[in-house]
Amino acid sequence: MPNTYSQISMHIIFAVKHREALILPDFRDNLFRYIHGIIKGKNQKSFAVNGASDHIHIFTGLTPTIFIPDFVRDIKSDSSLYVNQNRWSPRKFHWQDGYGVFSHSRSQRDCVIKYILNQEEHHSKKSFKSEYIGFLEKAGVDFDSKYLFEFFDSKHARP
Repeated sequence: MPNTYSQISMHIIFAVKHREALILPDFRDNLFRYIHGIIKGKNQKSFAVNGASDHIHIFTGLTPTIFIPDFVRDIKSDSSLYVNQNRWSPRKFHWQDGYGVFSHSRSQRDCVIKYILNQEEHHSKKSFKSEYIGFLEKAGVDFDSKYLFEFFDSKHARP
């Protein structure tokens, strides 16, 4: 009997609402482990989850039956509920609307995982805005900057 075979690896990026620095070091690892659990609970592969104080990167292997918008919606809603139930954030925790999703071949997997696991070092040299726009440009995605995440530099971050 024929079967369906696939190798679908996706890099998903999304930000905290208003790009607030609410992913605090004291609960960051718990949040990332929880997101790993959400992914595994949906019978998908979780290769890497990491981020900075204001955004997150997820690298996952997906089956061809998964609908990406529902998958991302569930990760966002379940993880924000988890943060709020544990009262880890000084304010109500929400993710911004929207996300980026980029496909990668099997041969790129180790590089993408390494990139995601080194987010703190990476963002000591590059802003999230330049990183995200770089992903869009490298992937050849047509975009209108007025529909991107809300980007704030540290001088204009919300209190």
